[in-house]
Amino acid sequence: MWSRDNVLLNLARLVLITHFFIWRTRHRDSDSMFLWWITMAGDFWFGLNWLLNQASKMNPIRRIPNVSLLNQHFDPPGCTDTGTGSSSQLPAVDVFINTVDPVDEPIIYTMNAVLSILATDYPAGRHATYFSDDGASLVHYEALQETARFAALWTPFCRKHRVEPRAPESYFFAAKADGAAQPYAGDAPGEFVADRRRVRREYEEYKARLAALFTEIPQRSDFFERRSGGKGDAGGGGRATYMADGRQWPGTWFEPAENHRKGQHAAVVQVMLNHPGDKPQLGAAASTELPLNFSAVDVRLPMLVYIAREKRPGYDHQKKAGAMNAQLRVSALLTNAPFVINFDGDHYINNSQAFRAAMCFMLDARDGEGEGTAFVQFPQRFDDVDPTDRYCNHNRVFFDATLLGLNGLQGPSYVGTGCMFRRAALYGADPPRWRRTAGDGGEDGGAKAMAQDNSDACRRFGTSMPFINTVPLAAASLQDYGAVSPSPPVVDGRVAAELDYVSTCAYEGGTAWGDGVGWVYNIATEDVVTGFRLHRAGWRSHYCATEPDAFRGTAPLNLTERLYQILRWSGGSLDMFMSRNCPLLLAGDSWRRMHPMQRVAYTNMTIYPVCATFIFCYDLLPLMWLFVSGAGNEFYVQKPFQTYAAYLFAGIAMMELSGLLEIQWAGLSLLDWVRNEQFYMIGATGVYPAAVLHSLLRLVGLKGLPFKLTSKPPQQSGVSHEPFAEMYEVQWAPLLAPTLLVMAVNAAAIGAAAGKAAAFGWSLPQVAGASGGLLFNVWVLALLYPFGLGVMGRWSKRPYLLFLLLVAALAAVASVYVALLAAFAPGARSPSQVVGLLLGSASPASWRS
Repeated sequence: MWSRDNVLLNLARLVLITHFFIWRTRHRDSDSMFLWWITMAGDFWFGLNWLLNQASKMNPIRRIPNVSLLNQHFDPPGCTDTGTGSSSQLPAVDVFINTVDPVDEPIIYTMNAVLSILATDYPAGRHATYFSDDGASLVHYEALQETARFAALWTPFCRKHRVEPRAPESYFFAAKADGAAQPYAGDAPGEFVADRRRVRREYEEYKARLAALFTEIPQRSDFFERRSGGKGDAGGGGRATYMADGRQWPGTWFEPAENHRKGQHAAVVQVMLNHPGDKPQLGAAASTELPLNFSAVDVRLPMLVYIAREKRPGYDHQKKAGAMNAQLRVSALLTNAPFVINFDGDHYINNSQAFRAAMCFMLDARDGEGEGTAFVQFPQRFDDVDPTDRYCNHNRVFFDATLLGLNGLQGPSYVGTGCMFRRAALYGADPPRWRRTAGDGGEDGGAKAMAQDNSDACRRFGTSMPFINTVPLAAASLQDYGAVSPSPPVVDGRVAAELDYVSTCAYEGGTAWGDGVGWVYNIATEDVVTGFRLHRAGWRSHYCATEPDAFRGTAPLNLTERLYQILRWSGGSLDMFMSRNCPLLLAGDSWRRMHPMQRVAYTNMTIYPVCATFIFCYDLLPLMWLFVSGAGNEFYVQKPFQTYAAYLFAGIAMMELSGLLEIQWAGLSLLDWVRNEQFYMIGATGVYPAAVLHSLLRLVGLKGLPFKLTSKPPQQSGVSHEPFAEMYEVQWAPLLAPTLLVMAVNAAAIGAAAGKAAAFGWSLPQVAGASGGLLFNVWVLALLYPFGLGVMGRWSKRPYLLFLLLVAALAAVASVYVALLAAFAPGARSPSQVVGLLLGSASPASWRS
């Protein structure tokens, strides 16, 4: 709960804001009524935005998962992966991992994510991994084969010695980086050092094999092409890409050809690791072939499936949302777990208990809390961020304050990765609280679309009857958490054909996929809208932060990449507000099902870029310093200025103090808060105005701005290289220009004020009158400090250079301003007089002249 101090402070600020607007409406006195109206609208918008932001944080609740209690009920001793007793009673989980390009998303990241999933501490027979390769690359396919082979060593090693984290790159590199020995938690300490050394060596060889795929596959393809004499079916005359067995790869070729290029290729669904069943299988004792002793370790590997959905010209494939909906259908035909969890390709499991932690919320039997939960969202954490978090990649104010605040309402929004869902909720099921019963003449217990006849089901879910037959089972899991183990699927020719069919791009035509079923389409922020759809239906969610962090990923270190990431988020959020998914458009049943403050929170999350329009105007107001000359000439947007400035400074001070109290109850550091304030200003000066422009263009029927996907730097943790080298690279883009303009205007304003003071010899009252504006200029430059470092590139390694550069710029502007005033403004001192004043060689009489 909020502290009493926080409540009183926000009430005081609300009173202040109210009085401020009353005062402004009674004093419509300005040197420019046009600017007066702009600032009036801006002040009103800032006040409204602050009110919406605070209203959704009035009841922050921190819920801690009790994994030990969960294990007592569903996975007691004898049922664990290392045990030999009966099968676990934990429900099954289908894990979705998504990637597109093995270069933009370095393959070592992606395969480490898969390895961490295969080795996670969850019954091997109760989770399956579905790897979606949306680029249909043979590199990904063969890398997954290599990963499955290495997992046969890595997974038992993790179980035997209980190592953390279970992504080998992070495990080995983290141990090397901090130089500290990790506490041992396994059962064979005497064998640990030798086992670790052997696995580390095998991992280095595995990495070498992954890197070699980029040259090995083209060389192999050239060999098979020469052997066939160029007579192979190369699909339209292009050079084919060949698999290891000599067959042509049905996906994307290295040299694109008809039916084998990005956006045009057949579906590929291949089971890499079969379902292991529920019975533990102990490994072998140490031998010459494998010197590791796994005789007391369950060596089963979870099911692993490769998916590349079909793509054809003329179809909108809906990017990540379309890929996950294809995974949803394929997984239903194979394992149909009642819960699914999704990952981006650069995120790995950092805490092997993460799945169990999410189940603590999904299976909570108190007051139907668990059954009414649609998803559990984990915070995003990152490994490669610089210690000062210059570009606010951790974004802790959002994750640990905003989402924590929503935990006291219907729950946090969905943020795209590290989120466990209830499958039935994704299919459109009603939550228990809002489910109609047979006595009401409605449907029984499951989902509203689950008990329809075949024609209705086909219109909703598509025409695959095997898939439609799995839907009621997902609804039944609302009551039965999966205590009955899923039967290991048998992938015969009929099942394989059905898997290909539900992966075709034409399958969803005329259905509810992307609307009422699955992840939502036609918007850049499909994650937020999908979560909104579930909350609108009456479901709730939970925020789950664990220690250590459940998942970790890779953040964009380059300033430009980070700004493009924020542009995609903010543009998609504004698109949501201007679409039929606008939180203010809820009506009828949806209006009752969504908590009023949850609606307020979604409104605030979708309109925040609009504030940038006014912030940008405020940041450019110092231009008045450059155009107003003379000793007594002044320009005021609001008169009396002293009262206006007092209101502004009081309001800003209360806002910042409220932020400090917020980070206190959220458990954040002062640096987290400072970086959040700085990057909000950076976004408001350049990124958010671009997002507003994008949404306005789309509103009038134009295409809008292109959203660039975030590229990740190649991982080089195993070799010696400059730490955070990508942070010092400058990638110039139009997105940088507005913020550079704001910095230049505010620096020039300070220089112009100094020049004006030197030229006219300001009195103390004049200095006091200008101090408010000058403090604003300094405040803006301080908030844009990380941006200034970013555009300096490698020079930013010496931050003091930015300060010296600003001082030199101020001196240059002041000098030019003095020269111009001496030439055109009567009563101004000459440059020589100013220099003499500064050097102490001019007499007081000459100053007055």
